Amino acid sequence: MARLDDSKDFIPVRIAVLTVSDSRSLSEDRSGQVLVDRLMSAGHILADRKILPDERAEISAQLRDWIANPEIDVVISTGGTGLTGRDVTVEAHRDVYEKEIDAFGTVFTIVSMQKIGTSAVQSRATGGVAGGTYLFALPGSPGACKDAWDEILVKQLDYRHRPCNFVEIIPRLDEHLRRK
Repeated sequence: MARLDDSKDFIPVRIAVLTVSDSRSLSEDRSGQVLVDRLMSAGHILADRKILPDERAEISAQLRDWIANPEIDVVISTGGTGLTGRDVTVEAHRDVYEKEIDAFGTVFTIVSMQKIGTSAVQSRATGGVAGGTYLFALPGSPGACKDAWDEILVKQLDYRHRPCNFVEIIPRLDEHLRRK
């Protein structure tokens, strides 16, 4: 059963938050603010925060910039995961993934089903890894951001979480890029 191992020290990770929206400003960004508040409350570091329009190339470029930045361990985006023509965040994430974390979307759907029922099928939340950086794309609602953080990310981004967590394997995410 999942638990926290109190014999281990908490290790803060450096997280960048990206809000994808054609209409929001920083002062109106409730979903991004939910993520910022929660990650900082958990003891992590806000490494950067931006808002970009629903433009696949711009989103992918920003993700690549953050992946290349050794001061960023995790990127969480919010918005643009739906089914409309302007929803391109998932495609932008997949443009940069080396590996997709398939179960992230599945677990997010399970969590969402408990809150919003079958409407959960309209989300395309996704997670992946590139260049030693974790990337997660969440829906643009504050509730979805709360659910993803409170039910999944707060645990997986805590080094003390057992039986396993994302933080403990950060040093090995890019081992395929190093010389043998």
